Amino acid sequence: MARTLDPGTREAVLERIRFYRDLGLTEFYRRPVDASTDDTLPDLQTAEQEALNTPGLVSEAGAPILQRDSQEEQPIPSRKPISTPPQIGTLVPSTDRAFALQLIREEIGDCTRCALHSGRNKLVFGDGSPSARLLFVGEGPGADEDAQGLPFVGKAGQLLNNMIAAMGLKREEVYIANVVKCRPPGNRTPEPDEANTCSPFLFRQIDVVRPQVLVALGATAATYLLGHRQPLAGLRGRVHAFRGMQLIVTYHPAYLLRDPRQKKEAWADLQIAMRELGLKPPPKE
Repeated sequence: MARTLDPGTREAVLERIRFYRDLGLTEFYRRPVDASTDDTLPDLQTAEQEALNTPGLVSEAGAPILQRDSQEEQPIPSRKPISTPPQIGTLVPSTDRAFALQLIREEIGDCTRCALHSGRNKLVFGDGSPSARLLFVGEGPGADEDAQGLPFVGKAGQLLNNMIAAMGLKREEVYIANVVKCRPPGNRTPEPDEANTCSPFLFRQIDVVRPQVLVALGATAATYLLGHRQPLAGLRGRVHAFRGMQLIVTYHPAYLLRDPRQKKEAWADLQIAMRELGLKPPPKE
């Protein structure tokens, strides 16, 4: 049963909810958490006890452990609709793609279209080859990305670079973008109105680059690219048709840093992308 909390306790509850939500652990709450609008939240002690009593969630040190079957990344829990993707844009000749991307960036400008702009240091547009055959889409910028204005440059970015190298490619040979281009506060999951506002620019970037294969990194990217919410277990391991291209879904590198046991599963997903691209991993030194 929900109860009204004093401000200090409420903030502590919110912080813990954000922590678990960032890890994708939402199933032990009685209803989806929308901490920004609800003044009555589940009792902290009850939520903690339910988490501790859930098999496989907590290590001996008390840290959450993510299990492949029950605690994989989950699509964003929201009652708000996902906007319909825009129509596929006109094919841009490879010689004009860099200029076309620049025009999109100029149209975005010093964006104030959603609330995320208020905490932004630098807008993170995208990075890589305008003629890439492989395009990665993540969720949104983190602190390092917000500081540098480039996607995937922090610890998760270092892991993504390693993943790209394992595929036999260089980072400058692929293109990398995110669903939202401004950092959400505390690296939280973008709200639907934020993602719906920003994602049309992402679709235009994709249509300009027109890669052969896209890789959706995590549940948020998969949700807004495919237009529906579904657990990653139902999306991974196969090729999805997407705007005349092929889309593969795998775990976000930040998730793999939290649970390295899933790297093997992510590598299996990347091998699907490699097969579609006709790539072979580089020989071991």
